[in-house]
Amino acid sequence: GGTGAFLDQMASLLHTDTAGLNELAKSYTTIYPIASRCGVFAKTDIQPLINDGAAKEDLAASIFQAVVNQTISGLACGRPIRGNVAFLGGPLNYLSELRKRFIETLHLRDDEIIVPPEAHLLVAKGASLDSFNTEIITPVQLEQKIENLKNSHDNTTLPLDPLFKNKEEYEDFKSRHNKNKVKTGKIKNYKGKIYIGLDIGSTTAKAAVIGENCELLHSVYMPNKGEPVNIVKEFLEDLYIEYPNLEVASSAVTGYGEDLIKSAFSIDFGIVETVAHLTAAQNFMPDVEFIIDIGGQDIKCFKVRSGVIDNIFLNEACSSGCGSFLQTFANALGYSIEEFSRLGLFAKAPVDLGSRCTVFMNSSVKQAQKDGATIEDISAGLSISVVKNALYKVIRAFSPKELGENIVVQGGTFLNDAVLRAFELEIGAKVVRPDIAGLMGAYGSALYAKGHENGKSSIINLNELKNFSHEVKYANCVGCGNNCKLTINKFNEQRRCISGNKCEKPITGKAADDSLNMYAYKLNLLQQYKNFISKKRATIGLPFGLNMYEMLPFWYAFFSSLGFGIITSPVSTREMYLSGQHTVPSDTVCYPAKLMHGHIEALLNSGVKYIFYPCMSYNFDEKLGDNHYNCPVVAYYPEVIAANVKQLNSVTFINDYIGIHRPKDFSKKMHKILCKHFEGISLKEVKKAAKEAYREYHLHINRIKSAGKKIIETAQIQNREIIVLAGRPYHVDPEINHSIDKIIAGLGVAVV
Repeated sequence: GGTGAFLDQMASLLHTDTAGLNELAKSYTTIYPIASRCGVFAKTDIQPLINDGAAKEDLAASIFQAVVNQTISGLACGRPIRGNVAFLGGPLNYLSELRKRFIETLHLRDDEIIVPPEAHLLVAKGASLDSFNTEIITPVQLEQKIENLKNSHDNTTLPLDPLFKNKEEYEDFKSRHNKNKVKTGKIKNYKGKIYIGLDIGSTTAKAAVIGENCELLHSVYMPNKGEPVNIVKEFLEDLYIEYPNLEVASSAVTGYGEDLIKSAFSIDFGIVETVAHLTAAQNFMPDVEFIIDIGGQDIKCFKVRSGVIDNIFLNEACSSGCGSFLQTFANALGYSIEEFSRLGLFAKAPVDLGSRCTVFMNSSVKQAQKDGATIEDISAGLSISVVKNALYKVIRAFSPKELGENIVVQGGTFLNDAVLRAFELEIGAKVVRPDIAGLMGAYGSALYAKGHENGKSSIINLNELKNFSHEVKYANCVGCGNNCKLTINKFNEQRRCISGNKCEKPITGKAADDSLNMYAYKLNLLQQYKNFISKKRATIGLPFGLNMYEMLPFWYAFFSSLGFGIITSPVSTREMYLSGQHTVPSDTVCYPAKLMHGHIEALLNSGVKYIFYPCMSYNFDEKLGDNHYNCPVVAYYPEVIAANVKQLNSVTFINDYIGIHRPKDFSKKMHKILCKHFEGISLKEVKKAAKEAYREYHLHINRIKSAGKKIIETAQIQNREIIVLAGRPYHVDPEINHSIDKIIAGLGVAVV
């Protein structure tokens, strides 16, 4: 992640090259948070933004910023990038906007920036200079070294069995799958009502038009090119102009761009993908038990019981093993995806590449090439790896029997015969692949539209299409502390689609009803502990993160009782995380822990001279489990902070080991700790403060229990559903919970 190849991948998403990316970034206005640990994660963030109409200029700058964040937090791992900084390598030599993002993030002065002439060649020059005093070798010796490398094969991995032993086997396979055809009709001769289904996916747009007998009259399958609105507009215009006598009775849309397209063209129904795909699959096989859909960006699997979805499996974080995974490799090797997949059908010795992430797979492919594997062997091996990824990483199946007997496969990736064959061989069963496997979302949407017809369709007509206008604006919502970055799509000044919001306020103008939301109640309760300055004693800074969400009432009462002033860091934000990321030593530690670096930075910037953040192996013993250990990160993260935030040397950082679970020992221990830093504090004062602290903590817990009871009683009186949203104390933090509590509360249910 964050390399030149990463930038090439991201540029291709925006249909440009890295130079074009650089030009786009010069005109940005908004930076979006984009993951950069690998191209797959980044793509998962960027594709929905493209589908929501985000400006390419903003996406380009956001991609560069993602590279900067990856370098500072992922590669530097807490080692400060300060002083004179040299920018080397191709991307930093040619991409001025990438350098600019580094310079702004690192706050570099002009005299600290070093961009050598031909910076992309500097490492090669260094290698040349370093060779001055090395032993001279002859061309013959060099040739021998190259030959030795060529012959250093890895013979530990055995090849896999071929997908097809001969052409006859392949013909039988094709003949069997050619039977699974959708009923079709000719749109030119058709008279009557039509139903339109749209599936706006991550990389493609699909449309299906069906008649009154569910026959497929017309369909399109095309790349959305990051402009789904224009693609759908062109499709509808062509349909209306070419077939002016058809009456659109109903319409439905599904996929990534569902909300955008529904708003743009007044589509009758927006439906979730699971419903669309189930509807389509049941039209082919009414008693279907398992559906697996491998798309460009994701894998969706549905277990069906008694005609309804009983369980759903999704690729949770990574798109490795999807259609774009194969396409990336095909393009890298100079083939179209169609050519590349055909090459693997008759490979004699498919390479066993496992089912790892794209980044590692690159290394495996290169090693296989070095070991003499053919393109055919690699193509077959990759198709097999896609299937293994779906079965053992996504579905996590122990045996093929778990999938049932009646299986339907769909999605554009299954149009690849090599992937389909690999799937059947792996599970040891024959499956149904509809001839419109890539159109199943659109076809299912059309079937849904027909089944829910309610008079005249609201979809816009040809005259409205001719006067169609589309304007995109960007704004920061000021409705609450989240400050969501909104993308506002306006259509014909009447309709609009707002995305990027975490609640309904930007759309309805009303705040989410938090009256029955325990998360909102707890956060509000903690915010009642206000900052204040004391004339009697010093002011203590408390970082408002991790276990402080549970312990704030305790420490607030303890220090205020002793006469100290108290300043807590603000509620977490993305900007706060970025301000502290340069001191984060581990890329794999959890996000709540990474946020603590930002909280410490905020306290340092507030001017406090004392920061209190103790190590705590144990929490309160609630007598509800077999132990009361804190999570290791929660327990000892103060030591990580102390070792990595150098600015703490300018203040007093109190991070001693403390045991609140033993009240009798607590007062004595705290008295010793405080006496190291402050004068005139007696043991008697500390004992009194400890008593206040324990009392306030238990009062706080009782307030929460009482409020929870009241929420449940009110919900039952109002006949509302109640959802238990389980989490740790710090999941009250809006930056960590991403407002999921408000989203659920916005559905009219109580959250406890």
